[in-house]
Amino acid sequence: RALEQYADAQWAESAQGLEASLRLHRLLRDSEAHCHRRCAGEPPEGGDPAEEPRWEWEREMRLFGRLLLRAGCLRSCKRELPVFQLRYPPAQTLRDFQRRLPYQYLHYALFKSNKIEKAVSAAHTFLQKNPKHEMTLRYLNYYKTMLDVDEYLVDLEAQPYEPIFVRSVKLYNNGDFRSSAADMEQALVEYYKAYEDCLAGCEGAYELQEFKDFYPAIADHFVSVLQCKVDCETELTPNVGGYFVEKFVATMYHYLQFAYYKLNDVQDAVRSVSSYMLFDPGDTVMQQNLVYYRFHRERWRLQEEDFEPRPEALRYHNQTATQKKMLEFARQFLQADDEMEVDGGEGLEALDLPSDSEFEGEGDYEEDFFAEWWQEPKTKGDKDDQ
Repeated sequence: RALEQYADAQWAESAQGLEASLRLHRLLRDSEAHCHRRCAGEPPEGGDPAEEPRWEWEREMRLFGRLLLRAGCLRSCKRELPVFQLRYPPAQTLRDFQRRLPYQYLHYALFKSNKIEKAVSAAHTFLQKNPKHEMTLRYLNYYKTMLDVDEYLVDLEAQPYEPIFVRSVKLYNNGDFRSSAADMEQALVEYYKAYEDCLAGCEGAYELQEFKDFYPAIADHFVSVLQCKVDCETELTPNVGGYFVEKFVATMYHYLQFAYYKLNDVQDAVRSVSSYMLFDPGDTVMQQNLVYYRFHRERWRLQEEDFEPRPEALRYHNQTATQKKMLEFARQFLQADDEMEVDGGEGLEALDLPSDSEFEGEGDYEEDFFAEWWQEPKTKGDKDDQ
């Protein structure tokens, strides 16, 4: 309906509808995560979990028994939440929301409604996922000629860990290592929480594209969910000043290692290095840092367990690595011809988008803020301080 109003140039009504749809999408996403968190810990009923079934039919019954218990829990949970009483949106629509396409329409509808401040926030939010989108970049530069946009450059879909991470790096660059470490620890907690929510959101409704045999149908659904879960890592990578922070989880442990080292908390520094190495084992400087810490282990009274990665880092690494391996296996051995193809149905982009006829001139969207805070240490080790 909002897009129909957009096509009819009913800008205020379209903006209102788009904002309502975005709120509804957030409610759906949060409700999915809530129910899957609630049902993830459902204990299996019957049988000793430690006892390995002898027969194939026993293994099958145990597996599907657990699936039925989880399905029953989810059905009960969703029955209690109003958002699930509405018709579930198609998969393509959900992908459009994930790519933040509604904001591409919203900023223009707000602009035409003379709500420039809100248009700036909507355009900025779209660019956080699509930083190279030329048309929206040009519109944002056009908005800059109309008002001071700095206070309106707000990511309306920002995850809780993103501003905490940015603040931590700024504190590090200012030499406040204690506050930087505390904020980075909080950013890690919030990131892992967001990651679990993202995984839970992947287990929502599934569109059946065609009739298939029992096991191929299950495999198709599982691979679709698995692809979504693998994509969570990319989906949660923050954009700072127009640049995505590569190896984001590793980067957080990277900063923690330096901050703890500066605080003379060598034990936590070593565990942060070991955690970092899970994600970037080929980093030669970090390898040298580990050798350095081991060489001076008696001086700092380090035990062998101090060189182990942190538990949450190990769990995240193992989980993401296993998911990627299983997805690669599925691509190699299960996909055949037209099976397991992503639905290519029309989405929001099918509608005409705003043109550049509203303004003249081009510009580049770059936030000077990025250059101010993104200052990694010149070397990854501080061995020369000793």
